[in-house]
Amino acid sequence: MKKLSRILCIVATALFLATTAFAQYGDATEQGQAVVTVLPTKAGPPVTVPATGLAVKVGGKQATVTGWTPLNNHPVELVLLIDGAARSSLGTQFAAITNFVHEMPANTKMAIAFMENGNADFTEPLSSNPAVVLKSLRLPAGPPGISASPYFCLSNLAKNWPSQDRSARREVVMITDGVDPYYVQYNPEDPYVLNAIHDSAHAGLVVYSIYWRNEGLLGRSGYGTVTGQNLLNEVTQATGGYSYWEGFGNPVDFEPYFKDLRHRLDGQYELSFTAPLNGKAGVERLDMHVNVQSAKVDVPQQVYVHPAEVVGQRGAE
Repeated sequence: MKKLSRILCIVATALFLATTAFAQYGDATEQGQAVVTVLPTKAGPPVTVPATGLAVKVGGKQATVTGWTPLNNHPVELVLLIDGAARSSLGTQFAAITNFVHEMPANTKMAIAFMENGNADFTEPLSSNPAVVLKSLRLPAGPPGISASPYFCLSNLAKNWPSQDRSARREVVMITDGVDPYYVQYNPEDPYVLNAIHDSAHAGLVVYSIYWRNEGLLGRSGYGTVTGQNLLNEVTQATGGYSYWEGFGNPVDFEPYFKDLRHRLDGQYELSFTAPLNGKAGVERLDMHVNVQSAKVDVPQQVYVHPAEVVGQRGAE
């Protein structure tokens, strides 16, 4: 009987400790930030959305909004990431690219990088001087497949962002056909695409894409076009950006896309939140609803979170 009592006592103590540990684990609070784009549902002036009009979930748990800050006057860092195998007819868009660089506000730093051998290859640093930025603008000269995969290059850029300024918004415009030669069949679970999304969320990138066909046979097929456009759309939706394309061919003019992009940058907010998650740093699902009928939002589907006691900026560990 005494032996049985001791066993029961040990079991009870173990259960108590496990329950306490589970409660502490389940009650852990995490925090994070995300860039959200707010647009009017109809053409017109910018729409204002108060923090009280937000309903946010992170990792499936109800989150508490701790900050909702307009970013229209905050600094921007923007990288034009051009596929090194893009067709040389891209030169017809150089005037639109040049105008875009010149028309960005003074609080913007930009750079042009080329997708080559799985990397984002820079020749000039981020700069607010259009002349410095445009020194890197050239016709893509690489053979088909030189990028390795556009998603390798996006991951490389996310892991090696050319700045340590965490107060700036990090924006990327990918100019590519989006085809992943390492995973040719269309699959939304393409591991290289998922890695690029994870790395972009961790670095706090907002990714946009402009579809432009590459050299090579796959880029000329309807299957390659649909596959590439769908994969690019997967990335941009996951990061809160937007995909631009015009049917199955190359667009006639980038200028309308750049005009829309400038409009989107003016409508960005920084959402800050806390959520009762598992107390570990990582990427979680973000869901947000805006209770303002005149507004629509582009919200990143993935967001980096970290324990609330860790003080950091967006995407920082």
